[in-house]
Amino acid sequence: MKNAEISQRKMQTIARGVGMTTQVYADRAENSEIWDVEGRRYIDFSSGIAVVNTGHRHPRVIEAVKAQLDRFTHTCHQVVPYESYVRLGERLNAIAPMKGDKRTIFVTTGAEAVENAVKIARNATGRQAVIAFAGGFHGRTFMGMALTGKVQPYKAGFGAMPADVFHAPFPVPLHGVTTADALAALDRLFKADVDPARVAAIIIEPVQGEGGFYEVPRDFMTALRKICDQHGMLLIADEVQTGFARTGKMFAMDHHDVAPDLMTMAKSLAGGFPLAAVTGRAELMDAPNPGGLGGTYGGSPIGVAAAHAVLDVIEDEKLCDRANQLGARLKQRLESLRDDVPEISDIRGLGFMNAVEFNDAKTKLPSADFANAVRLKALDKGLILLTCGVHGNVIRFLAPITIQDDVLTEALDILEASIREVRT
Repeated sequence: MKNAEISQRKMQTIARGVGMTTQVYADRAENSEIWDVEGRRYIDFSSGIAVVNTGHRHPRVIEAVKAQLDRFTHTCHQVVPYESYVRLGERLNAIAPMKGDKRTIFVTTGAEAVENAVKIARNATGRQAVIAFAGGFHGRTFMGMALTGKVQPYKAGFGAMPADVFHAPFPVPLHGVTTADALAALDRLFKADVDPARVAAIIIEPVQGEGGFYEVPRDFMTALRKICDQHGMLLIADEVQTGFARTGKMFAMDHHDVAPDLMTMAKSLAGGFPLAAVTGRAELMDAPNPGGLGGTYGGSPIGVAAAHAVLDVIEDEKLCDRANQLGARLKQRLESLRDDVPEISDIRGLGFMNAVEFNDAKTKLPSADFANAVRLKALDKGLILLTCGVHGNVIRFLAPITIQDDVLTEALDILEASIREVRT
């Protein structure tokens, strides 16, 4: 088979709305490497968009899944429950950053987790409005789209969004929006658009994913917590992309001195198998009546088995420490290019959730063209990269935290060569 042949079949078979970053069709994968149907090897700096933090086909994850396959694959937990679901809930309750008694539910996708977090917040508070932030990404369902702070390609052409969703500026000092600016905008929102007494929750990514890998300033998160407490709102942390050792701690909220009321999780929770979760304070999570939460595939026994193995791997292989070490190496290499590459406007990231932002060297305006040229050049050399950001001028790095040292060195060499070649 050839990539081009499959791509042609795709064009005649799969809806155009399913966008694709590459035309590389995977045949097999192992840890940080993917081989396509033509036998070419690629280093994967995407991890399926932060899904395989523990690497493709980690042996312990595969072993756990195979063992579960030999027992049962599906009963629907709401019909015939299973102990592994309960035990995984206990493990997430134990490590989630909230204080006190906690509860967890399992669903299938990150968008579904966000939807359920909003349902829980509205039910528990008796309020309807939700505030999200510009540049944020929360999924492609209708509530997910409404919360997402980016029109193209997520909202365009899909009609009216659900009501009672409001957006506020996300503080990015690099782009002239300080914490004070963002808080002032929230205050204006409360005065002009929505009574804070009607707001059920504020939802925020501790590090924006699609929005450009911008970290929430610590003073802003602290202020949000105070605002929520003052007005009886809930604080929802969307940790779908940031969770499970990616930022150098188990959760990105662990970098802050305050805790959310509810937290959404997915992606790397189950190491490549579909599983998502909402964990939160017990009195909030228990507000909906039985039957109000759940889903046929929610908490798949296959995904649950994989998640238990993922949590074991993170602990046993000290992946939080590993993420910090790998991120330091990546940022150090990028910093060494600053003098020769004036297009580099910023290098940032917690743990191994890193990004480099490019501006035009002359105009100083965001340069999506430069970022995409680097991505394509790297792909041609065998390195898979992803872009992001409202302006499309950011390259984000999401390699497996289990990546081998020699493979990382090879990838960094390709990255540097690609940036230098685009520069010339």
